[in-house]
Amino acid sequence: MSLRPTLDFLLYDWLHAETLAARERFADHSRETFDAVLDTCERIAREKYAPFNRTVDTQEPHFDGEKVILPQATHDAHKAFVESGMMSAAQDYDIGGMQLPYTVQAAANSFFAMASVSIGSNMLTSGNANLLMVHGTDAQKEVFAKNEFSGRWAGTMCLSEPQAGSSLSDVATRAVPDGEGFQDDPLGPRYRLTGNKMWISSGDHELTENIVHIVLAKIPDENGKLVPGTRGISLFIVPKRMVDTQGELTGERNDVALAGLNHKLGWRGTTNTLLNFGEGKYPVGGKAGAVGYLVGAPGKGLHCMFHMMNEARIGVGTAATMLGMAGYHASLDYAKSRPQGRLVKKPEGGEAKVVKDSAGPQVRIIEHADVRRMLLAQKAYCEGALALELYCARLVDEQKTGSEQAADDARLLLEVLTPIAKSWPSEWCLEANSLAIQVHGGYGYTRDFPVEQYWRDNRLNMIHEGTHGIQAADLLGRKVLMEKGRGLQLLAGRMTETIGRAAKAPALAAHAKALGEALQRVGSATEAAWSTGDPAEALVNAVPYMQAFGHTVLAWLWLDVAQRALELDPAQAAPATAGKMAAARYFFHYELPKNGAWLNVVESRDPTCTALPEEAF
Repeated sequence: MSLRPTLDFLLYDWLHAETLAARERFADHSRETFDAVLDTCERIAREKYAPFNRTVDTQEPHFDGEKVILPQATHDAHKAFVESGMMSAAQDYDIGGMQLPYTVQAAANSFFAMASVSIGSNMLTSGNANLLMVHGTDAQKEVFAKNEFSGRWAGTMCLSEPQAGSSLSDVATRAVPDGEGFQDDPLGPRYRLTGNKMWISSGDHELTENIVHIVLAKIPDENGKLVPGTRGISLFIVPKRMVDTQGELTGERNDVALAGLNHKLGWRGTTNTLLNFGEGKYPVGGKAGAVGYLVGAPGKGLHCMFHMMNEARIGVGTAATMLGMAGYHASLDYAKSRPQGRLVKKPEGGEAKVVKDSAGPQVRIIEHADVRRMLLAQKAYCEGALALELYCARLVDEQKTGSEQAADDARLLLEVLTPIAKSWPSEWCLEANSLAIQVHGGYGYTRDFPVEQYWRDNRLNMIHEGTHGIQAADLLGRKVLMEKGRGLQLLAGRMTETIGRAAKAPALAAHAKALGEALQRVGSATEAAWSTGDPAEALVNAVPYMQAFGHTVLAWLWLDVAQRALELDPAQAAPATAGKMAAARYFFHYELPKNGAWLNVVESRDPTCTALPEEAF
C-alpha cells in the first residue's frame, strides 16, 4: 500500500498546492517540480530509511569515551537526505534553498517520518537555522544558519534541565559576560555558560563536523543572582567546536561535554543526551565555561525560542501522524492476508443466537467486523491528522506569501491550531498504533512485526515539545483568548463556511449539522470555563477542553475532505472516495460524540481532580 495517492489528493485536490506556483516566490515551480521532489524523497525513504528502521532500534547509540557511535545506516541516510537538498528546501535561492512551498516540503518529509522516524533528527537542524534566520545577526546567519542548511553542521535546542523539566522559569544555566569587550565579538555578544541540559535530542554525534546548540540560560543581575521566572531567560548559540567568522573550525573544542546518553523506549536511533556546559573538561582559551553568542536581546530568549518550538511542535505532530500511518498500513496488509476464524451466519428459524459456519474455510481477518472497526479508526485518525498537518503547512505559506490580510489571518489561525497540531496526532495516532498491534493479535507484541516499534516510537511524541497539559493550558489559557478571541472567530468562520457547503450534499448534511452543534458547544464551553474569571478554575479541565476542541477541528477537516472528494466523484464509485466517505462517517458517528463527556466537565469547571486531598490518592 502506498502513501502517495493520499498525499496527492490532500496536496493537489484538496489544498490546491499547485496554485502556489502563481506566487512570485514560487514562480519557478509547477506541479511537475513538486512531483519530482516527492518522487525523490519517496525513493530515498524507501532505499535508505525503511530497510534500516529495525537496525537503528536495536543498534542504539553508544559512547566509546571519545565519540558517539551510530550505525553506518544512519550516516548513509543522513548523507542522502543532505544531498537531496531537503534540509533547506523552503529557503531562499541565495542561501542554497529551492524556494519550495513549505506545504510541499512538509509532504515530502512525511515519507522519511513514515520510513524511520528516529534515523535522523533533521527537524531540529532546520528549526534551529530558521530561528537564526529570523532572530540572528547577519554574521550569525552566515556562519551558523547557512552551514546548518547545507547539512555541514547539525543543530539542537537545549531547553530542559534535570531539576526543571518543562518548567522553563526554573532554568538555572548561567551566562556571564566573557571578559572585557565581550559585546564586540563579531559573532555576537560573547558569554560563558555553565549548567546542565537534559533530554537533548542529537546532542552529540559524528554525523556532521559540528553541532550548533541553541541554549536557554539566564544572565545574572548586578548582584550575581538569577532573575526568577521567564523574564530573565536569554538565548545563546553554543557550538560544539569553536569557529571563526568565516565559518571554519578553529581546532579548539568548546566546553560542552557529553555527561551521558538517555535510553528511551522509542526513537532509539536518535542520540538523547545529558550535556554539561562549562564544567572545564574542554577549557576555551585556558579557562572553563562554554562560549555562547547572544541571540536577540537579553531577557528575550523565550520569544526567540518559540519560533523554533512552534515549528518543532508541528514537526512532532507530523512524526506522530506518520508513525500512526505506518502502523495502519502494516495492520491493513496483515488483515488482508491473515486467515483466522469464521463469520457468523443468520440462524435458521429466526432464533436469536450466534451461529458460526464451523465446517467452512477460515476467512481473512479483515472480514471480521471488529477488525474492520479498528482499521477504519486508524484510517480516520491518521489520514485526518495528515490533513491537519498539511493544512497548517499551507497556512505557513500563506503567512509568508499571502496578501497582508490573508497573511495575518494565517498567523492567527496557526497560533490557535499549533497546540492541536502537536497534541491531537500524538494522542490519537498513538491509539492507532495500539489498534495496529491489536489487529496483529499475539504477533503484534513480538519483534517479528514492526507495529510494536511504531507504538514505542510514537509514545514519545505525547511528551516531545510539551505535554498535553502544557499544550492544553496554552490553548485554553492563551490562544483562544488572544486578540480578543479573533483567532477562535477566524477558525469558527472557516468551519461555518465548510458547514454551509457540505449541508447541500445529502450524503454530508447530517455531518454538517453535527459539526455546527459541536462548534457551538465548544464556544459555550470556552465561555463557561472562563465565566468566573479565575484561571485556576478555567484551566482545571484544560486537557478535556483540548480533546474536544481537537475532535471538532478534525471533524471539520474530514467534512471538508469528504466534500471535496464528492465534488471529484459524485457517484462515490471510486474506492478512494468510498474510503474517505467511510472515514468521515466513522469520525462523526464514533468520535465526535465523545465531545459531550469532555465538555461537561469543562463547562461545570468540575473540581474532582483538584479537590481530592493528596493523602486520598
